[in-house]
Amino acid sequence: MDWDQFDLNPKTIAALKKADIKSVKEILNLSGADLQRLMKLSSADIQCLLKTVSHTLRRNSMLTALQLYQDKDHFTSQHQKLSLGCSVLDNLLKGGIPLVGITELAGESSAGKTQISLQLCLCVQYPYKYGGLESGAVYICTEDVFPSKRLQQLIEQQHKLRADVPAEIIQKIRFGNNIFVEQAADLDTFQQCLTRLSLLLARGMARLVLIDSMAALFRGEFGPAESARRARYLQAFGAQLHSLSTRFRTPIVCINQVTDAVSESEAAQCSCRVVGSRVTPALGITWSNQLLMRLMARRLWLPGHSPCTGSRRTLSVIFAPHLPPSFCYYTVQLEGVKGIK
Repeated sequence: MDWDQFDLNPKTIAALKKADIKSVKEILNLSGADLQRLMKLSSADIQCLLKTVSHTLRRNSMLTALQLYQDKDHFTSQHQKLSLGCSVLDNLLKGGIPLVGITELAGESSAGKTQISLQLCLCVQYPYKYGGLESGAVYICTEDVFPSKRLQQLIEQQHKLRADVPAEIIQKIRFGNNIFVEQAADLDTFQQCLTRLSLLLARGMARLVLIDSMAALFRGEFGPAESARRARYLQAFGAQLHSLSTRFRTPIVCINQVTDAVSESEAAQCSCRVVGSRVTPALGITWSNQLLMRLMARRLWLPGHSPCTGSRRTLSVIFAPHLPPSFCYYTVQLEGVKGIK
């Protein structure tokens, strides 16, 4: 980094070079106290350095509408998505999971929610060119143990699922080393996970957060008369997750369970359900308002077939600001989740 191009005091530039600080990222990843200790400058000099660097970054990141139109190859983070590792599923979501915001994946048991989540943990590690983010994933389990055996199967079969990626690139990625697993059985432990999570994101060690599942955290914590208190917790956690996602441009994917509609009239009035289904995602409207996108996975049984062979699955877009309600079929195979054209 050529520090002379910044509008800084010569004393500050000399201190940067002496401390062997070579990039803006290094500066922003260090606290003010750490910078003061390394560079042996006053607090006022450090604050001036941080202010100058921040203003320079903000100025360089601004683009006009005309510049965006003329530079069609400029791949801004607003348009960048995290691939699901399958062209059919990516087409449904117009490229994949948005980088900023909370995406919910709801569905009944055995619908394939965890399979999709594990696949995302591998997809995020691929180069940007192949729909990844070149970083790791954090998987927070709130009820079941992490499915490590299934993850290992998916890792071994990556060359079959990702035929679009050269074999030498797949061989170089150490998939298992870049997935950080946390267990959170209650709300207090979950809060501690979020604190540790911010450190991983700040260090660039992860660019995807998966929570499996949100409903399990709230199932036994609140009684029927504590709906207002539960809503406050949901809003607080939603705000924290949004802050992390926005700050680090990291997609947050939350698995959610479903509940049955009590009556036909309730099922007909519910705008969050899949057409033809009487189930709706758990946690109510308070949680729904925290979401950018809601997806629903379903397993459909074919009459006259055995449970092993007589099912197909659907992934539906229930709501999203950039997508119409739509769906596609998919299957879960040894190598992973594949959409059906």
